[in-house]
Amino acid sequence: MNKKITVLVSLFSILALGSCGKLEMLPAEPRIEFENFSVFDTNDILGNEVRGGQLKFYFEDGDGDLGLLSQAEAGEEDYDSINLFVTLYRINNGSVTPAAPGDPYYPTGFRIPFMERTGRNKILRGHISVQFTYFFYSEEDSIKYDFFIKDRAGNISNTVSTSVISIFNKGIYKE
Repeated sequence: MNKKITVLVSLFSILALGSCGKLEMLPAEPRIEFENFSVFDTNDILGNEVRGGQLKFYFEDGDGDLGLLSQAEAGEEDYDSINLFVTLYRINNGSVTPAAPGDPYYPTGFRIPFMERTGRNKILRGHISVQFTYFFYSEEDSIKYDFFIKDRAGNISNTVSTSVISIFNKGIYKE
């Protein structure tokens, strides 16, 4: 009888330990992948017809510390409110040049809101979409963006580029 109990307890222990999934590990630095950029007609807050753009990308963060609290929640005076950094490039006759800060399409950066996972596995994965508004555009307006993200620990992701985007032509632009 004791032998049966010992065998059963041993078998149960082996099954219990074997069923525990291995904890997945990713680097602490976030990683991003460009998915697409769509150009479409929309309206601004005053009801004027404008061109809109939406950048969509995938992200992973191994230690799960992506996103920022609002300034009111953080309670800090020197609050860093940007963690998605975007650089605009103009494309003229095949030549790619960084846009000047006064450029009407020039982005100022974006804020990814606070995210946190509970439990043992802290890895964050998901898709982020960012909206752009273009008040003025012409047939010649071709652009592209480089972008990266920064987590709360200051880890910076890889830098990714969009494909070449024509603001004049509506559609979805992929790599």
